[in-house]
Amino acid sequence: VQLQASGGGWVQAGGSLRLSCAASGRTFGDYAIYWCRQAPGKEREFVASINWRGQNTYYADSAKGRFTASRDNAKNTVYLQMNSMKPEDTAVYFCAASRTHYTGTSIYEYEYWGQGTQVTVSS
Repeated sequence: VQLQASGGGWVQAGGSLRLSCAASGRTFGDYAIYWCRQAPGKEREFVASINWRGQNTYYADSAKGRFTASRDNAKNTVYLQMNSMKPEDTAVYFCAASRTHYTGTSIYEYEYWGQGTQVTVSS
């Protein structure tokens, strides 16, 4: 599976962005998709995930109530809608695919990674 994240940019605090993760590969629907982020000087961390069918999602505490993950398997694309954004959301955001359980937050177990997309939230 090859992944391509896009949709990053600059937004003011309180604003919204929608990230997309486009995947190639015939077995895209077999994988849970994970969103992670890495801020400067910090370790990469789990943000959100969605199971292979798109019925179940899981969020880090920092994302709950503000971020929503969704997927369209017909388009091989997963989305992360980010609302009420905060300066601490500033990071490079990555998408990953794995056959691990969608609630798995051990990011080093994820099988495939896309390149990141920069998100900057100004105060």
